Amino acid sequence: MLVKVGSRELEMHGEHLTELRSSNDILHDIGALRERMEEDGYLLIRGFHDREKVLEARTSILLKMGQMGKLNRDTLLEDGVMADGSKSIFMGGTNEDLPALLNVLNGDHIMRFFDDFLGDKSLTYHYKWLRAVGKGDFTGAHYDIVYMGRGTHNVYTVWSPLGDVPYEMGGLAICLGSHRFENLKASYGSKDSDRDGVSHYSDDPLVITEKFGGQWATTEFQAGDVLIFGMFLMHCSLENTTNQYRISVDARYQSMNEEVDERWSGKKPKGHSK
Repeated sequence: MLVKVGSRELEMHGEHLTELRSSNDILHDIGALRERMEEDGYLLIRGFHDREKVLEARTSILLKMGQMGKLNRDTLLEDGVMADGSKSIFMGGTNEDLPALLNVLNGDHIMRFFDDFLGDKSLTYHYKWLRAVGKGDFTGAHYDIVYMGRGTHNVYTVWSPLGDVPYEMGGLAICLGSHRFENLKASYGSKDSDRDGVSHYSDDPLVITEKFGGQWATTEFQAGDVLIFGMFLMHCSLENTTNQYRISVDARYQSMNEEVDERWSGKKPKGHSK
């Protein structure tokens, strides 16, 4: 089976693309989860969020998108079919008008998880990176550190699909071992998107593996799944080849006792600026 990863078509379970490993087998062993994060650079946890709460959040987002005229009115709301001429939508911000979404991302369940995982009281950035990715679009390969590296580097991204995401809808892919690419971390990973004007490293995933090694990995996701990883894990997305929006959100978590990148927290996060 061929899967579109960034600008490339790669064979699933072939030389360049494999399956992400689930960490549900060690979900209740914090020490083992920390070791897995150190080893793999990521944690895939199936059914981490309450599925019904995720779908409730999805519905509220789709209703908002419908009011914006972005959905095909002749189809079911829950299918998220794109209106003619519509494109990807970025809805980043505090999302205070979407309480069902914040109930998932700021709720007791996930905050307790990070309290335990970090061994400290955790916080989540007020800014949430909410996206509805349309047909033909994908996210190029990058480290998150270039976008949020002005505080502690011990920040974790939680990517949550807000709905079921088969391969063709364009879920996340990660480059295995890229959290140990020291040359890449010291060069691209030392940059700041605002200060240095950098963004994605490449739209071609093989540019990275051919230069630094590793292999790409992805999977099909269900509503409730999460992919958790640190600031120095190279990741991208598959291309959405359907006419349905892939709705997903990135949220960030760290220790309350470490420095926070002020661009992304507070009542009115300023976001990207010089």
